[in-house]
Amino acid sequence: MADPTMLLAVGLSLGLFLLLLIGVSVYFLWRRCGQRQYQEMVTMIAPFPACTTPILLTNHRPRYRPDEIPFFLPPRFKPTLRSEEREEEGRKDLSNTHRGSLTVESWYPVGSVRAGLYWVPDVSEVSPPPGRAVQLCFSVAYRHDNEQLYVSLLCLRNLPTCFYSNDTLAELRLLPDDRRRHKARARCRGRDPEFNDSFVFQVSGVCVSESVLSVCVLSVDRGGRHHAVGRVLFPIEGELGEGGRLLWRDLETKDEMQCSGLGDIQVSLNYSPSLQRLTVVILRARSLQIHTDTGMCFQVSLQIHTRVVKSRRTPVVSSGPDPGFNHKMTFKLRPSQLDQTSLTLELIGSGLTPVGVVVLGPFMYARGPQLQHWTDMVNTPNELVKQWHGLGKPT
Repeated sequence: MADPTMLLAVGLSLGLFLLLLIGVSVYFLWRRCGQRQYQEMVTMIAPFPACTTPILLTNHRPRYRPDEIPFFLPPRFKPTLRSEEREEEGRKDLSNTHRGSLTVESWYPVGSVRAGLYWVPDVSEVSPPPGRAVQLCFSVAYRHDNEQLYVSLLCLRNLPTCFYSNDTLAELRLLPDDRRRHKARARCRGRDPEFNDSFVFQVSGVCVSESVLSVCVLSVDRGGRHHAVGRVLFPIEGELGEGGRLLWRDLETKDEMQCSGLGDIQVSLNYSPSLQRLTVVILRARSLQIHTDTGMCFQVSLQIHTRVVKSRRTPVVSSGPDPGFNHKMTFKLRPSQLDQTSLTLELIGSGLTPVGVVVLGPFMYARGPQLQHWTDMVNTPNELVKQWHGLGKPT
């Protein structure tokens, strides 16, 4: 009689051998099925050779403008809406089809690419004007068909030495009624940073001749503090063509923005929409050409349309070329009234008669730096916006 231990060992060996045989059979069957399915998927979409001949629109009327590039999808990416069309395309033999010999009808039109959006003028075409002032190079073009203004910001020249190691930013606005800001960051640092950015403003042909392009250049140090380098105000002219104009303009620096024969005043503005409060801070004056024995003060009047709503005065200070005021005053003002409101700052001398005046407000009341200051205040709520303004003669 056989040993039971031997019988058990033989049975286990036969069982393991059968399991191994079944596993090998299943593995080879799975590999054969996978290769056959993969070959079928590969043959369904045949690769296209390299394109050797251009596709010409010979059978269709041109639907695109000369400055537009038509964009098409190959036939295998063409969307179909009916199952019959899918079956018909599935039966086609694409193995011998040459990509360059496909007809226009078999290509699916998607749209067009506006080449003008990607055109950047060559700065070397126009040399910068002589001088040591900080100069901005930009291009402006207006298209009447879609009523769009294209602005290409190219580069800066003669940046001050103290800004060489900082990042350079530029803020573009189209005054008076476009409060959207476009920002550009220079691609390099140093004396002549480059931007090479393009922007689009939507403005009607009626209003384009009344618009002013504002470009403010800022320098950002490592601590994140912004320093004003200068500004360019460019009135948009109605004769601008689609070809664009390459322009060089000197930046108005912080000290050159205001140069008045009567003197300058530094004002800080802040508006809080949640509190509906307008804050005006009269900081100081410089280079005043007004001499009185009784002292001087500033009177700030808040005007809505043609009606003076409220007036406030600073304390009287002694006369001198550079007096300091540092006086804050607040006015109640709703956000809906910002476009109809102006601030009149009058320098009061002896005899309580105004000897100098500055008007800050929207396009209805102000232009140039005064308009820019008001726009900056509206676009940056809850932040103090400080700027110098030249005093004008009262009318």
